Amino acid sequence: MTKILVSADMEGATGVTWPADCLPGTPEWQRCRPMFTSDVNAAIAGFFDGGADEVLVNEAHMTMRNLLLEQLDDRAQLLTGRHKDLSMVEGVQHGDVDGIAFVGYHTGAGDEGVLAHTYLGNSITGVFVDGVRASEGLLNSLVAAEYGTPVVLVTGDDRACADAAGYAPDARTVAVKDYVSRYAAVCRTPTRTAADIRAAAARAVGLATRHAPPPARERVIEVGFDAEHLAGAAALVPGVEQIGPRRVAFTATTMYEGIRCFKAVTTMVSAAVEEWYG
Repeated sequence: MTKILVSADMEGATGVTWPADCLPGTPEWQRCRPMFTSDVNAAIAGFFDGGADEVLVNEAHMTMRNLLLEQLDDRAQLLTGRHKDLSMVEGVQHGDVDGIAFVGYHTGAGDEGVLAHTYLGNSITGVFVDGVRASEGLLNSLVAAEYGTPVVLVTGDDRACADAAGYAPDARTVAVKDYVSRYAAVCRTPTRTAADIRAAAARAVGLATRHAPPPARERVIEVGFDAEHLAGAAALVPGVEQIGPRRVAFTATTMYEGIRCFKAVTTMVSAAVEEWYG
């Protein structure tokens, strides 16, 4: 039995280039939801083409209620909604996931890429794990690795695919658009990207083999912000220390705890942002 978990984010989906394209409730978001669903369906179809027995899709974008369930491939199941223990990679912790796919991913805060950010659309200028700048893909791959689950497929813009080479060098990648600026890209059509994603997913099933988790190790996670009061807000989280005017750090004994602490930091920071001055 081969089980695949799909972590589905929206900024890296086909056709998405502008904040409103992935902001729930806007007309642009409504227009882009079918293209996002098309990317996910292509991955599902490809995984079954390649011999997968089960596919679970975990919504990973903002409200985590963006995919169109009524248009989803009937062979898959959808985990939708917020407030999950592991957020973007919920489900990997149960120990039965053989491979994970990052569909619709993007680069991290401080990097070039379409709609580049890490968890928060603004406010965070960079996240670093043991001194290495970390995208959501890198953070989530480290969590998945603790359960022996490899990243087998990554889709997004060309910069997101290049980023994936650093944390999942064996994974299949599909660029659905090419970066021009943070808010512009040269986009392929949904028909073309669906074909590319499906073919890559079929090949990726061969990489879906659980392995022994790496030895446990502490990770030092640092987060930079664009305003000093945000670092102060983040430091209210137990274990988080302010190490500079706009920077905090904490040590995580596992990435399970690390990603949960980081989520607490982003929640505190979001609450501290003021409308006009950030």
